[in-house]
Amino acid sequence: MKILHIACLAGLLWLTGCATTGSVPDQAAAGGSTTSTKAPIAPHTPVIPNGPLKPITAAQAASGEVASLSAPADLWDRIRRGFAMPDLQHELVQDREQWYATRPDYMQRMTERSSKYLFHIVEELERRGMPTELALLPYIESAFNPQAVSSAKAAGMWQFMPATGNYFDLKQNAFRDDRRDVLASTRAALDYLQKLYGMFGDWHLALAAYNWGEGSVGRAIARNQKLGLGTSYTDLNMPAETRMYVPKLQAVKNIVANPEAFNTELPLIENHPYFQTVDITHDIDVSLVASLAGIREEDFRALNPSFKRPVILAAGTPQILLPWDNAKVFQRNLEAKREGQYASWTVWSVPTTMSVAEAAQRAGMSEADLRSMNNIPPRMLIKAGSALMVPRSTTTRQDVSSHLADNGQLSLTPEIVTRRTTVRAGKGDTVASIARRYKLAAASVADWNDVRANAAFKVGQQVVVYLPVRQGQARSSSSARASVGTAAKRQAPAPSRRGGTPSKVKRR
Repeated sequence: MKILHIACLAGLLWLTGCATTGSVPDQAAAGGSTTSTKAPIAPHTPVIPNGPLKPITAAQAASGEVASLSAPADLWDRIRRGFAMPDLQHELVQDREQWYATRPDYMQRMTERSSKYLFHIVEELERRGMPTELALLPYIESAFNPQAVSSAKAAGMWQFMPATGNYFDLKQNAFRDDRRDVLASTRAALDYLQKLYGMFGDWHLALAAYNWGEGSVGRAIARNQKLGLGTSYTDLNMPAETRMYVPKLQAVKNIVANPEAFNTELPLIENHPYFQTVDITHDIDVSLVASLAGIREEDFRALNPSFKRPVILAAGTPQILLPWDNAKVFQRNLEAKREGQYASWTVWSVPTTMSVAEAAQRAGMSEADLRSMNNIPPRMLIKAGSALMVPRSTTTRQDVSSHLADNGQLSLTPEIVTRRTTVRAGKGDTVASIARRYKLAAASVADWNDVRANAAFKVGQQVVVYLPVRQGQARSSSSARASVGTAAKRQAPAPSRRGGTPSKVKRR
């Protein structure tokens, strides 16, 4: 037995030595060097918590300090797990809960519409470490309708005003409005919310600023500080819309957290992407994209609501969104298409200010079609430099440039209504002198009076001119040698008997 006892002790000593020398990791497996000149690794010191171990409370588990081992059952479950904003306790929250709970049809339409966009928003929030309650904000802003436009001209599901959109690099031109774009507007909204949270350090105040403006919230806080009052969301004096803003979000959050308590059923939204991005390398018709992808055009526009025209300009929008299963179908069919054009439309930069009729004639389309395609109202001129969508000829191979695709705008100016007026010629008056006096083209004056451009008028001769009408009054001019007669009624200039077109307006 004594021999056996000694043998056991020797074995333990040998094993202890093996454990000590074998604790050096294999650095080659991690990309490190295996050279023996490395300094020996210091022995590991275990971290022992201060004080006795305590059980985890239910509140700690609910706050996300302990991650669940099970994957979220659906996207709603994933959103619930990311709730991180403090709850607002206020009677207005109960009021809004009641409002939403008594409108199940509205809730159903709104949540079903959101199923296309929610996964992407939640992904972005989690990537930034932001509370997932913010994924519910478009319910309050726009009912998740990317085509929504407010009375104040805020647009998209995140409701950006034009100036704020420009500040966050959301392009707004003749061909697209990125305030409606799913990816771009979400990026801008989360950038803005992060900025506001950094300013106020409170999510409720950040949301108030998102709705009311950071300047307004800052001034409201300063007023309360000056009066020695509280500066939380519920303490501030705000407009009614902003006062209801966070209670609305809190109410939706409460319904999502526990729909059964409100007799509400949320539609199933799977915890996987609804869409994926697809690269576009050529200008291409929206109708062709939908056809190649095997989807309806309205389904395509639901994912790509920023496009204003029937063609996608690749230089301005090199990516589109397609439903996950249809993206590969589109790419396969696009590769198989080798004949014909991809785009039926192109962009023409108008060289000089002109009438819609003249622009339509140059573009080879009817005036009605040009107006409809470019949303041109009546009695407007198209200003020089405007970008018009016009038919693309079969021989055109060049796509629209990136500068035009990103910056093209339609600029209009009102036509100046003219009135037929007669003036008496003075001594020595000619076509040229009359034209100079009333700032008209000499050719037009000659045309209206059926004389040559170098003709002279007799003293007292009635000379026809068409003068602009301003504020309902005929423009008059007093001169020692000319008096203006009034016209019987307001009318458009008559065409020349020689077939020419009179100068109707003065271009600005």
